[in-house]
Amino acid sequence: MAELFNQYRIGIIGGGQLGRMMVLAAKYMGYRATILDPTLDCPAVQVADEHIVGDYDDPKAIKHLTECSDVLTYEFENVDAAVLAPYEDRLPQGTKALIVAQDRINEKNFFEDLNIPIAPWAEIHCGGCLNANLTEIGYPCVLKTARGGYDGKGQVVLKSDEDKAAALELINDYDGTLVLEGWVPFVKEISVVISRNKRGACSIQPVAENIHKNNILHLTIAPARVAQNVQDEAKKLATQIVEGLDYAGTLAIEMFLKEDGSLVINEMAPRPHNSGHFSIEGTQNSQFDTHVRGIMNLAMPEVVANGQSVMLNLLGDELAQAQVRSIDEPTWHVHDYGKAEAKPGRKMGHLTIVTNDVEKTLEKLGEF
Repeated sequence: MAELFNQYRIGIIGGGQLGRMMVLAAKYMGYRATILDPTLDCPAVQVADEHIVGDYDDPKAIKHLTECSDVLTYEFENVDAAVLAPYEDRLPQGTKALIVAQDRINEKNFFEDLNIPIAPWAEIHCGGCLNANLTEIGYPCVLKTARGGYDGKGQVVLKSDEDKAAALELINDYDGTLVLEGWVPFVKEISVVISRNKRGACSIQPVAENIHKNNILHLTIAPARVAQNVQDEAKKLATQIVEGLDYAGTLAIEMFLKEDGSLVINEMAPRPHNSGHFSIEGTQNSQFDTHVRGIMNLAMPEVVANGQSVMLNLLGDELAQAQVRSIDEPTWHVHDYGKAEAKPGRKMGHLTIVTNDVEKTLEKLGEF
């Protein structure tokens, strides 16, 4: 069987840290991996079998990747779905998930078609449209670009009329439709990472509790400190979404937990997710293991946690700090993404601790 797996080649579009961890999971299982990425020494290339240097939306580069791959996958959602469409038969994730996730309007319409709970929203095309919908949605709310934007970029929070100027500036600067979302009063942000194969079988990671700092994920605690019925409902919604997409591979869904115990979906990501990194040490089958199993249409395992996990994102020079401190911390698992230059706010790695005392662990990590 190992020799058989060695004959299969996985082509990965994108060479960032998610691609790197995909490659490591695939190599562990015996597969070969080729990366398509324009950067010569990107994180995934350091562990891959082959590197095609090219842009993600270059039809010739994509065709080259298909010629040396049996199965295609992508590690981020900003890939041109039209370029991938001719190779849909070798793309288990499919292009539907890309089309939905790339545009917030498509995403919200998709959720509404499935009767998935989301915040009230409206399409915004101009300043007048903003004023009209502010009356209905009310303050506070968030104006977001329909396409692009991440980690708080491409959005403006409106708490009063005083914030209209910044919102109008975003409308004028952005060439396209925007989305105005009502603010969800939440008590926790949680996420579900789910993997599926083409036969419809799913593996679901423990529900994760996420803490953000400056609009970037800072800490993940898994399992989340929420009631069992909340975890069950979160997993049910995630399953409904992945089935609605007929998706194979790993997909993440971010949600808000309200004070009354109900859930509101925020957004999805058709790929492994930062909030699922704890699973590498924290469960018996990581989100990358189940991603590979899903796209290769293998049987999907029931995910079993190895204990409670805390994952800390390491930004800028925090990676170097964690590496030094880990010399005297035998339970710290420090992951270095292999990026050439540390920049403020740039994700350089992450740290995971499997623990039997979450509060004590959080206290120790409070120094970051």
